[in-house]
Amino acid sequence: MTTLIEAPPEDSDGLLPAKKKPSGGGLGQYILIRFLLIFPTILILVTMVFFLMRITGDPITAAMGGRLPPDQLQQRITAAGYDRPILVQYFEYLGQLVTGNFGTTLSDNRKVTEMLGTYGSATLELSINALIVALLVGIPLGMLAAHRRDHVPDAVLRIFAILCYATPVFFAGLLLKLTFSVWLGWLPVAGRAKTSTELALTSLQAPTGIYWLDALRSGNMAALGDVMAHAVLPAVALGLLTAGIFLRLVRTNVIGTLGKDYVEAGRSRGVSEFRLVTKHAYKPALIPIITVMGLQIAVMLGGAVLTEKTFEWKGLGFQLATYLTARDYVAVQGIVVLLAVIVATTNFIVDVVAALIDPRVRY
Repeated sequence: MTTLIEAPPEDSDGLLPAKKKPSGGGLGQYILIRFLLIFPTILILVTMVFFLMRITGDPITAAMGGRLPPDQLQQRITAAGYDRPILVQYFEYLGQLVTGNFGTTLSDNRKVTEMLGTYGSATLELSINALIVALLVGIPLGMLAAHRRDHVPDAVLRIFAILCYATPVFFAGLLLKLTFSVWLGWLPVAGRAKTSTELALTSLQAPTGIYWLDALRSGNMAALGDVMAHAVLPAVALGLLTAGIFLRLVRTNVIGTLGKDYVEAGRSRGVSEFRLVTKHAYKPALIPIITVMGLQIAVMLGGAVLTEKTFEWKGLGFQLATYLTARDYVAVQGIVVLLAVIVATTNFIVDVVAALIDPRVRY
């Protein structure tokens, strides 16, 4: 008696077998574990920042020392509780963070939460713009480099990738400003928008603080054009930093996928090389991109400090540099804690997305 073995279903080109159901741990358990890891990660970062800030003494002395008489300085230290044992201050600080109280800045007497809300949206806008640039540049050029492997385009693109992530972001920003703002006069040299545009967008009802989104919501196309013109150079300067990494990752993984058996089978059936690259090889290459994207968010936030300072982009990075100069440790702690929360949350989301796309990451 002959036993018929049913062949696994294939895609439209007859190349990829149907996905098998994973046999390892459940997705829900993986997501729960990754979510719970957010809290110790944030706690470790908060603890490090707190004690590092206290190495040089209390924040009042650091910010106001030399500008106030000794008796007034001591009164402020006592009123703020900075003369108490360091562990007492630490646990009190943790309790304040849990309730959402980040304190008050020492240099301009503002609520830290208010400051974070005002400038955080600007940094979020810059990061989104830079990530879009990195994806639009890195992924297509990585596929092109893999398609033209060991030819002149591949060599040129590999050099371009090295230059992208080896060039300091502030130096790239200065070159872009010099070329496109000073010499050519095509784009604005600094800022997020013209003063009139900022006034129009901030006067909207419940503005998000992300200028291009507020301009779209209000239907103000003139404001949108102004915002986008100001956003180009900062986004390119910061986005190219990550685009080089994406380019190399896509190239390496597409080349690896092109050597798989099912791709060789496609070649033998007459499937074009372009279709093999664009339809079959690039999908597996995107999984490492998604995994690395979480780490690149941290790189972007670090690069945002220099980018915002270079382009006078009034965001968290710009304010962090200002508060560091003023030695306002309360404000610095608040900004670093927020950045830690953003990085930890982003990595959690990226891990979940990667697990949904490729179940092997759960095992």
